[in-house]
Amino acid sequence: MTSQPGSGRLNETLGAAIRVKIVDVGANPANGAPPYAAMLSNGDADVIGFEPNPEALAQLDDLKGPHETYLPFAVGDGRRHTLHMCYSSSMSSLLEPDPSLLALYHGFPEWGDVIGKFPVDTVRLDDVPETAGMDLLKIDIQGAELMVFQSAPNRLRDAVVIQTEVEFLPMYRNQPLYSDVDQALRRHGFVLHRFVQTESRVVRPMLLRNDIYANLSQYLYADAVFVKDFTKADRLQPDQLLKAAAILHDCYQSFDLVMFFLAEHDRRAGSTFADRYLAGLGAGQKAAA
Repeated sequence: MTSQPGSGRLNETLGAAIRVKIVDVGANPANGAPPYAAMLSNGDADVIGFEPNPEALAQLDDLKGPHETYLPFAVGDGRRHTLHMCYSSSMSSLLEPDPSLLALYHGFPEWGDVIGKFPVDTVRLDDVPETAGMDLLKIDIQGAELMVFQSAPNRLRDAVVIQTEVEFLPMYRNQPLYSDVDQALRRHGFVLHRFVQTESRVVRPMLLRNDIYANLSQYLYADAVFVKDFTKADRLQPDQLLKAAAILHDCYQSFDLVMFFLAEHDRRAGSTFADRYLAGLGAGQKAAA
């Protein structure tokens, strides 16, 4: 019996063996389960992770499976930078926190308090052989994401999906914001697909239910998913179409875009993946002629 797309792997639905390569920059397990966790556990992905924090790296190495490799490098532009270690390690960054902005929110002045500054050498993704053939880039490094994108033209040429944290207000000094990231990735052939997580916080002096984590009206940051421009799908190789479909199905349940990429693959390769996928969607679904 064909599995439902929302409950299983794309490979299972299609009877295929699509395998993807994932690069995770900022793989700290404290950030929770990554979006690709199911692909990894099902054996459909290989992961190359970067985590310069020794304690977090040790945790990753203790828990890793046979398809995971973790490297102790800070990813950037290949130059030496200053790492700003914050009271909350999740706010540590190559950029300096902006106290005036953080002061507008509950909790952030304490979490973003810089307790140490250390020189750190960074590596470019293009210069790390293990990242060659990257299909999905997941990145969360507190405002330094644009630096990575600008220094990885070769890896971004091959990639089909990117999940990156983006900020709408400058929590760090001279921090690139969402619009900067969007324009940079568009120059590399990507378009915004959707936000998978948005975070807002109550602006001081208001405090809701005595909860400093409460969300209200002002967006602060989000995780954004970008895909290779599907309006120019003719520029993608057949294997890129399949890998994009696998990632978008297994990680994000983007069924319509998955169907689009599979149909384009069928048109070129004579395969029947779109029909199999449509059957897996269940009764009441149909493709336009």
